[in-house]
Amino acid sequence: AEESDFIQEELYKNSNFIHPRNSKILYYDCTNYYFEIEAEDGIKKYGKSKEHRPNPIVTMGLFMDADGIPLAFDIFPGNQNEQLTLKPIEKKVIKDFNCSEFIFCSDAGLGGKSNRFLNSFGNRSYVITYSLKKMKKEERELALLPTQFKVPGSNKLIDLRTLDESDPKVYNTIYYKEYPLVTGDMDETVIIT
Repeated sequence: AEESDFIQEELYKNSNFIHPRNSKILYYDCTNYYFEIEAEDGIKKYGKSKEHRPNPIVTMGLFMDADGIPLAFDIFPGNQNEQLTLKPIEKKVIKDFNCSEFIFCSDAGLGGKSNRFLNSFGNRSYVITYSLKKMKKEERELALLPTQFKVPGSNKLIDLRTLDESDPKVYNTIYYKEYPLVTGDMDETVIIT
């Protein structure tokens, strides 16, 4: 455990000799593990268990590269908010793995303002899932409109209602639209697919 950071760093460096690592897109997520014990012990703390168990847990944060190969991980106390796990691991990835230019991808649970802000500097950016249910009413209505969609590489606007979904080409094409989201704190772009 004391050599975990060094082992991860060396494993990353040496794995590049076998398969070049695609670290331009990094995925991050957290999970937790419970212990069949009754009392807290060390970093095994009572927290919000993903399995809704009443036992002490630890939280694990994991970065994967664009090919889905694990890059770096760390273990945190079970009572720590998972939003706070990103910064220490990301600093390790930037410093020890020399990965400073990437797109950070995560689910909404780890897409808090401070984590988005962290990944809006230098040559980093982010893609975070966004819940339609949590959008403001007017934003949700705009997102659900079937108009103003495009296909990658074209600026032609498409109304989804005019498409024949039984056509395999239409069915297998990705359609998207985007609009600016101006909040005053951070200007962002919402992409609907």
